[in-house]
Formats: sequence, C-alpha cells, structure tokens
Amino acid sequence: MVALKDNSPKFTPEEYFAWEEQQLERHELIEGEVYAMSGGTINHSEIASKFNRLLGNHLDDTGCRTLNSDARIKILETTDYSYPDASVTCDERDKSGTQYITYPCLIVEVLSDSTEAYDRSDKFYRYRRNPILQEYVLVSAKSISIDLYCKNSVGEWVITQYRAGDTVELKSIDLSFPIERVYRGIEFE
Repeated sequence: MVALKDNSPKFTPEEYFAWEEQQLERHELIEGEVYAMSGGTINHSEIASKFNRLLGNHLDDTGCRTLNSDARIKILETTDYSYPDASVTCDERDKSGTQYITYPCLIVEVLSDSTEAYDRSDKFYRYRRNPILQEYVLVSAKSISIDLYCKNSVGEWVITQYRAGDTVELKSIDLSFPIERVYRGIEFE
C-alpha cells in the first residue's frame, strides 16, 4: 500500500467514492488520505481466488455474502475504508449495501512482502474495533501457513497457527478444511 502523494488533499468519504470511480486502480481511504493498492503476485491472486471459492461454495444459499478484493469494508466508527482479499458478512445491515459492507464476521488477507507488517498491525487494529468481527485470517503466499486470529468469549483475540497437514477451523462460518485445499497447485519459489 502506497500513499498517493504527500501533499494530496484530505478526502471525505463522498469525495473518495466519486474520485475512485474515475481511477484505474483501487485505493484505501485511511484518515482522509488515499493509498494505492499494490499489485500482488500470481500466487497471491491464486490463493485469494481459492479461498474465496472455498468460502462461497460453503456459504451458498445461507444468506451470507462472500466478497472478494473488489469489495470495501468500512471501518466502524471511522471514515476509513479498506479492501481485504476476502470477507464474509451475514449481518442484515449489510444486505443492501452497494459501495461497502460494515459488519463482516470474517476477514481474510493474503500476505505480501509490502503489506504483511501493516496487515498484522495497524490494519488488524482497525478491523478489530468492530464487535461483529469474529475471525481475521492471514494467509501466507510464500509457504503453507495460515494464522487465524479468533475473538474468544471475553473479547480477547487468540491466534492459532496452521501449517502443512493441519485442518483449518473457521468457527464464525462453521467451516473446516485441510490447509492444502487453499494451496493446491501452488508452487513456491
């Protein structure tokens, strides 16, 4: 994620939506500043696609919405908007949204060298402000590795690390799958 310009004007959400419609790339809006979304690797794209397909197939006909990296999430109690690689919302308040969702129960980010530190820290800090969010999934594009942050019954975020041979459990949507399912056919450098 790269800032557009150091001296660019601050945007309101309305200005941001109108401006971004005219852009060729996607941009996140954080504290009034726009940040260009960097391109990913083929592995990043393929892993994100596999994860989205897995979520969508599991949630088909449930009333939940499975969204890919083209869908924004509004960060609750802010004017910030971001684009995760995948998200799921089962909240009625998100049923009619066309520009963004606000109440995801699950967010997935496929990690890249340029965004990993941000995804693990500031972005996760923003996401977890939402009381509806139950799970935050960080998926490696370099090895068979998934870190799952899950909110427990007292509101603390607990990490479970999954590696080759493990079965990933996403309790927010009642889905279990072998980790290799997301990595099938992926060749690592």
